[in-house]
Amino acid sequence: QVQLVESGGGLVQAGGSLRLSCAASGRTFSTYGMGWFRQGPGKEREFVVGISWSGGSRDYAESVKGRFTISRDNAKNTVYLQMNSLKPEDTAVYYCAADATGRGRPFSAYDYWGQGTQVTVSS
Repeated sequence: QVQLVESGGGLVQAGGSLRLSCAASGRTFSTYGMGWFRQGPGKEREFVVGISWSGGSRDYAESVKGRFTISRDNAKNTVYLQMNSLKPEDTAVYYCAADATGRGRPFSAYDYWGQGTQVTVSS
């Protein structure tokens, strides 16, 4: 069982930055692939970025490439999402998720989800 808790969301002006964190419980965090997803107002949930268990493989949605960076610290059981050059269309609830296969790919079957953290970007 893995429990995930996101933090770091908030209100920021367009062009600004935020860093989200996702803290995981459990001793097996380092074996999980991790992903960040988001759901904007009136939209479907969408994949943002994923990272493999080792950090050696990362996948980014086209809409965030060059602006967002995912990283993980397995010693701290934490995955991060650095978001730069934020746009109003990035406004959403951001969720982290854990993939037991270790891959953290866009279409992985993620097994555990956090409760989400709100990110609001004003124009």
